[in-house]
Formats: sequence, C-alpha cells, structure tokens
Amino acid sequence: MKIGITGATGQLGTLVVEQLKKRGFSDNLVALVRSTEKAKALGIEAREFDYNNSESLEKALIGIDRLVFISANEIGQRARQHKNVIDAAKKSNVNWVAYTSLLRADSSTLNLAGEHLATEQELKNSGVNHTILRNGWYSENYTASVPSAIENGAFIGSAGDGKISSAARLDYAEALAIVITNEEHKGKVFELAGDESYTLTELASEISNQTGKNIPYNNLPEEAYAGILLQVGLPEGLAKGLASWDVSASKGDLFDDNHQLSTLLGRPTTPLSKSISEVL
Repeated sequence: MKIGITGATGQLGTLVVEQLKKRGFSDNLVALVRSTEKAKALGIEAREFDYNNSESLEKALIGIDRLVFISANEIGQRARQHKNVIDAAKKSNVNWVAYTSLLRADSSTLNLAGEHLATEQELKNSGVNHTILRNGWYSENYTASVPSAIENGAFIGSAGDGKISSAARLDYAEALAIVITNEEHKGKVFELAGDESYTLTELASEISNQTGKNIPYNNLPEEAYAGILLQVGLPEGLAKGLASWDVSASKGDLFDDNHQLSTLLGRPTTPLSKSISEVL
C-alpha cells in the first residue's frame, strides 16, 4: 500500500509525514512535491507533482493507493488545480483521497470557502472514495504575530469579540495520519477545530501573562489593519486576506464547539497557552 502526500515539504505536509512515520508507515510513503530535491530531507520516496500539469499528476499517482490531499496554496487558482489532481487520481486508480477543506465550508463567510466547496463537489462527482477534513484555524496563524506584538506593545487585528477555536498545526497533521490509516473513516466529513475558544483580547492577555508585559489587543477596521500589514511588507493579497479573515472570525466563522478533532485524536487539542509559550 502506497500513501501519497501532496505538499509534503510544506508546513502541514512535513508534520503529516512525521506522524505517518511514527505509525510505522515509513516504507509506504511517497512525497508528491514541486521540488524532489527539497523533499530529500524527508527520507521517503519523492515524485514531482505539478498541479498545473495534468500529465505529471497522472504519472506521479500511478501505484498510489491512498492520497493525503493537502490543499494547494495559490488562492484563486486552487479550484482549477484541485480538479486537475482529482481527475488524475481517478485516471490513476487512486482508491481513497483524504482532503483538507475549511471549517464549515458550506456556510462560512471566509473568502477561502468557495474553492474548498468546489473541490468537495469535484470529489463527490468523481466517484473516488474520499474523506473530507474541514480544518479550522491553526493557532500558528495568530501566534506568528506574537513577536511583533511584543515589539510594538500591542496585538492588532479585526476580529472584534469573535471566538476562535484554533488548534496547533500538529493536531491537524495527526488527525490526517489517523484518518488515512483507518478505512473506517472513508466517506466521512469531519469539522475539525480546537477544544478551546478565545477572543484576540484573551490571546493578548495570555501573551501579557507569559511575558509580564502589558500587551493589549487593539481592534482595527478591516482597511486599517490591511494597511498596516502592507506597511510591514506583506503582499497585498495576503494583507487584505488576513484582514478579511479576521472580519469573518468576528462573525463566528472560526468558532466550533463540537470537539470532533480531540475525539479523533483521543486527547485534548494543544492549548493556546502552549502554542504561545513555544513561540516565546
């Protein structure tokens, strides 16, 4: 049995490979990546995998039984790229695909939802066995800003009092490894999020507690927040995206209290306080 992992050299993919190795699947793994050179560090078989080249996709998927399909990172191109992967998986007789979607993709106001929903529909239409893991926010999406918050004396955003149920990237990686190695999970849709929910005010308070410094949360209008992100050097698309995702968070789109992730893991998800302390 061969398990292919798309984006295996990415932040989530690397962790998925680690988790599958821990479960004794080292000899079964194939990294499906843009750069096989970069994948050498993973210590597993690697095949070139270009989302835009259908022929290369089909060739790379020959002999792959199960596919961990981590969504591509080119926002705006993903629906087309994902369709290419699904078409190739069907032609190459991949038996089962586990896809990383977005928390409540069918009702979320996040502008990321449309491409995920289109991909879910393509999977349904393909007739290929599949499992959909609708991932909530990674805690790292926010803890990456902890150093600049300390430097500038405030944590900024546009999420208002919206509750965020994030979990560590490792939690989501472990869930993927658990799902793809147990056929009982075929055909399921999981809504995955952290056990703990917090506002950005509470996040700022936790940073203050751990550093002994007063780091308040400053809530900004969407355009003002995007403007600051542009000033610090983020690309325009990402700056506007981050600000709009915070606005979606203010509407409750990143909140979930079903605990499906911790149930799948058989343990609590990583607390925000631990994710912050790791950054510090």
